Amino acid sequence: MKYPDPKIEFSSEVLYTPSDDTYLLIDYLKENITLNQFDELNINQVKNILDLGTGTGIIAIFLCLVKRINPNFASVRIVASDILEESEESLRKNKQINHIKDKIQFIQSDLFKSFPTQFQGLFDVIIFNPPYLPPLELIIEKDENHAKIDASWNGGIGGIEILKRFFEEVTSFLNLSHECYIYFVSSGATDMTKLNSILKEKGYKNEIVTKKHVFFEDIVLNRCSIK
Repeated sequence: MKYPDPKIEFSSEVLYTPSDDTYLLIDYLKENITLNQFDELNINQVKNILDLGTGTGIIAIFLCLVKRINPNFASVRIVASDILEESEESLRKNKQINHIKDKIQFIQSDLFKSFPTQFQGLFDVIIFNPPYLPPLELIIEKDENHAKIDASWNGGIGGIEILKRFFEEVTSFLNLSHECYIYFVSSGATDMTKLNSILKEKGYKNEIVTKKHVFFEDIVLNRCSIK
């Protein structure tokens, strides 16, 4: 099945601009969502998907375009979340540009902090394009917008501090009645040795499903599974 790229406009000065890592995710999903499969999951088991750190809303909107084309995906519920309030307005505008009428529930939240309790045990797939780069130097927060932009890429020490917090919280929001997938992006600068050790302790199996070399680094799409 052929799925289109979303049309995205982003006038905000603080939201992450869709880039190579974004399209690495989208291109992988394009190739691996079929009539009957969501990657290696039975598509009939995929009922609720979370796009965490949605930014402009591009991944959530792409999933709505899949719903439009794939009849076995049409009833999937899509939730989008971001720490920045500007993301909700961007998502709304980009839905209009792509003529999306499907509801995408938006939650403004620092990871799962503001998620309602009824979302626990809900999601079959979670997609997260996190801040995954270690800081190159001490960041001085000159103003609010500057701090927000830094937050879109700065993953802390080893590029894994946000991911460590994410994996401390995420398991309780997965539907563990069957196998679930978490997709997240990392790079060659991310301390994956340490992160994979943490994931193994928590019972996750992590594998690299695709990667792309861009300029001086590899951008990597990881897929975690848990039963």
